[in-house]
Amino acid sequence: MLNRYYQAMLDKSADDLADLYAVDAVHEFPFTSTGFPPRYEGREAVRAGYGAAWGASPVRVQEVRKIAVYETTDPEVIIAEHVVLGTLPTGHTDFTVPGLLILHVRSGLITRARDYMDSLGVPSAGGGEPG
Repeated sequence: MLNRYYQAMLDKSADDLADLYAVDAVHEFPFTSTGFPPRYEGREAVRAGYGAAWGASPVRVQEVRKIAVYETTDPEVIIAEHVVLGTLPTGHTDFTVPGLLILHVRSGLITRARDYMDSLGVPSAGGGEPG
């Protein structure tokens, strides 16, 4: 699940990302920034939200580097720490954005995601895209 999630980020594929979610899933951004919603409710909101954000952004994710995947006592919970490395083609600016992702997965689909990313990392490099 985690590898497919990260691959969707690399591909900037909102469809591939949304297809990982249950129909009634919730994706939350506890550290949201101005102009960005604190949550998406439902698979289609994930598809639309990421489609709009990724489609409008010149940011290119070059790599998602896994720092750690933490074991939990709940087999339906995945906790992953990562760093997103990317570039802004317009200014050839490289950036890194650290993040922590908590996924609740049931029957092979994400039912809840809590996406803790450094939302100021990309805008400070000139972007403005969710991780």
